[in-house]
Amino acid sequence: MDGVLHDRRSERTQRGRHRTGSGIGRATALAFAAQGDRVVAADLDPDGVAATVGEIERAGGTAVAVTGDLSEQAVVDRVAATAVERFGGVDVLVNNAGIMDSMSALADVGDAEWERLIRVNLTAPFLLTRAVLPHMLAAGGGAVVNTASEAALRGSAAGAAYTASKHGVVGLTKSLAVMYRKNGIRSNAICPGGTATAIAVEADRTAHGPAAIGPHFVNLGRVSRPEEQAAAILFLASDAASNVNGAILPVDDGWSAV
Repeated sequence: MDGVLHDRRSERTQRGRHRTGSGIGRATALAFAAQGDRVVAADLDPDGVAATVGEIERAGGTAVAVTGDLSEQAVVDRVAATAVERFGGVDVLVNNAGIMDSMSALADVGDAEWERLIRVNLTAPFLLTRAVLPHMLAAGGGAVVNTASEAALRGSAAGAAYTASKHGVVGLTKSLAVMYRKNGIRSNAICPGGTATAIAVEADRTAHGPAAIGPHFVNLGRVSRPEEQAAAILFLASDAASNVNGAILPVDDGWSAV
């Protein structure tokens, strides 16, 4: 799982999981750092996040790592406090936390799988956004970019738990956009299609869920590189998107248009 916070004052006065150590999270952290932003990268994997921070520092950038589970309030508090103590605040928050389900149909989803998916995919972005909002409000604005999913746009791209969690991320994104637009805070989300990351799906293809979903993956489209997803995140966080708020942007080679 992964949260990436960026402070721009220096330039302007998961088990299959998305991580800062790999995939979209790593690509996003490197991209922000490359344009001069200071980065707080959070990840469950200490080696992965340390490697990303080291790569940023070797390239002349500034970054700090926080290790922990972002579905836990204490870890979220530590991430926000680190950003404020080290860099003075938060200008951009990227919520990229995510774990995949087993493509299970609703009747086959166990309580543990449901609760873990909701906790990591939806509650973690909620907790981290809530933690940084006071700092953004005090600064007069900020940008939040969430990683939703193609599964947030349809019912045929994942199992019941993952699909519900990512639809929730879209709702969270839009609610934040409406309620805080007068405070200078923008909230948008990307919906990645197939992307070459470390996230994996462990599913019984003969079970009801995977069997029902299977035919809908025919039009998946080209598998993207993590850097392509990161580029979309950078755009939504940038001044070039200053009037973009509440947008849910598919980055999926047209899969959502099929």
